[in-house]
Formats: sequence, structure tokens, C-alpha cells
Amino acid sequence: MQAVILAAGKSTRTYPLTLTRPKPLLKVANKTLLEHNLDNLTGIADEAIIVVGYKKNLIKKYIGSKYKNIKIRYVEQKQQLGTGNALLAAEGHIKNGFISLYGDDIYSREDFKNILKNKYAILTAKAENPGLFGVIVEENNILANITEKPQKFISHSVNAGLYKLDKQIFSIIKNLKKSKRCEYELTDAINELAKTKKILCIGSKQWIPIGFAPDLFKADKILRKNRNIIGKNSKIYGNVRNSSVGNNCVIKGNVYNSIIMDNVIIDENSSVNSSIIGEKAYISGKISGSVIADNAKLKNVVVKECKIWPNKAISGKTMENDVQ
Repeated sequence: MQAVILAAGKSTRTYPLTLTRPKPLLKVANKTLLEHNLDNLTGIADEAIIVVGYKKNLIKKYIGSKYKNIKIRYVEQKQQLGTGNALLAAEGHIKNGFISLYGDDIYSREDFKNILKNKYAILTAKAENPGLFGVIVEENNILANITEKPQKFISHSVNAGLYKLDKQIFSIIKNLKKSKRCEYELTDAINELAKTKKILCIGSKQWIPIGFAPDLFKADKILRKNRNIIGKNSKIYGNVRNSSVGNNCVIKGNVYNSIIMDNVIIDENSSVNSSIIGEKAYISGKISGSVIADNAKLKNVVVKECKIWPNKAISGKTMENDVQ
């Protein structure tokens, strides 16, 4: 079985973390989003076609040509023209039936297995804020329509972005018109397919969408099961509670309810609470409710509920507004 993983997009909603890496390489529970999906595809898919674009070489270098027993192939979406256009980039390598998934959400192994039992299928989930997603209308478990981010309430059932398809979808994509966002939308192609084929709606067992940086906290907490995860060669001298700490970190201060990426130093008498700290950052001070990007150097600071862009060097300040 082939799996197409859409990983080409440039995610501005997860800035500043995605200024230095593509979103599928963000880590939760000390693994990238891509690795979580590839782990769950192991033994199910024998080939993964990863559609790359934004900072494509970082994905190629990190994942390589094989992941466990899954052959990895890369195709490029040369222009950001939507999810339909991204899937179309994989057409030349598709044999027949395949699954398609977003590379920046996390899908469970059980969901992969359930979706594969059908000729055509779409993974659905219940959402408290359905207006942020494509909303599903189904009739007797068969897809009737997907409405992208409707302003009026339709249903709590939303599109999780995992599909079982075949090569017929490509001819439909080629005949699509651009959406209001001037993109070729995969959901428009799915709606067209649903006019002639029965697409079964499969309820998700565990779908973890990552839309904004704070969504990483939820994913991290679920996947590490409320336990600390400490990466390789990291040294903990302070306290770490309910957090993930990456590889090669030195934690002399206290870390609570946070995600610490690789090669980070949290100095003595410092605290990080409910925050994300990017790779190779240095922290001296108190950080709460904030997102600190890669290579930031913060000395004797207080940072409250704001975002700090990559490579910023700040000392002796209290910050409550973003620093770009």
C-alpha cells in the first residue's frame, strides 16, 4: 500500500517555530509529526510518497530514503497552489489505491487500518469548533458534502484530512477551478468524487490536528501520556514536570508543562512554564505562556505570553509583546 503525505506547505499559523523548519518537522513527545505518522504506518504502507515544498531539503535530510521498512520517495510541489495541486504532484508514482494524509496532523494506527478497509473513505472527527475545519455532511455514513470553514453552523463532524482514494482523483483535480483562496482544493475534488462514488465516512479513534503552536501542547501531552520525556544526553539538574525535553539539553532551572527542543540550555534560577522553547536557545529568566524560536538568547528576562522570533538576543527586559 502507498501513502501520500502532504508536507509542502508554509505554515504561518505556527510562526515563529516554522520560520526555521517545515511544520511536519515540529516535535511533540520528542518525535517529529512526520515520524509519528510514519511509525503508525509501519507494517501498513510499504511506500510513502512525501510531497515537499517549503524547506524541502530539511525533510529529505531528516527522514532519508527509508524509514524502518517503509520506502520513502519525494516529489515536489513547486508552487503553493493548494492541497489538490500538492496531491497531483504524486500522480506519476501512484499504482492504484492509496491513502492520502496531511503531514502536519497526527493519525493513529487504528485509523489507518480502518480507512484502508474501503475502496473510498474519509476520516471524520467531532470538533467543538467546527468552523475552523472542513465540515462534513453525511447520509447513512456516506459523504454528501464537505464545506470548508463555514460561517454558519452545519455540524460538529469535520474532515480530518485522511482519505482512501485511487487514481481517479487525479483526473478530477485536473479539471478543478481555483477556490476563493486561488488554490486547487483537495476537498473540492473529494466533493466531485462523492457525486459518482460512495465515500464512506469513518469516525476517528485518535486524530490530533495541529493548527496553531498551542496545539502542540495537547499533542505532546497525549502522546507522552502525562509523563516526562527526556531526550538523549540531556542533563537535568533542576525540576522537570509534565514536559518534553529534547536531546543534548542542560536544564539547571525548572520546567513545567512545556516543550523544550534539542540543544537548549535553561540556566540556574530560571523557570519555563507552559511554553515552547526552540532548538539551541539559551534561557536565563522567567518564561511563561510563550513561544521562543530557535537560537534565541534570552538573559535575565521576564517573558509573558508572547512570541520571540529566531536568533533574537535580548537581555534585562520584561516582554509582554511579540519580538520579530
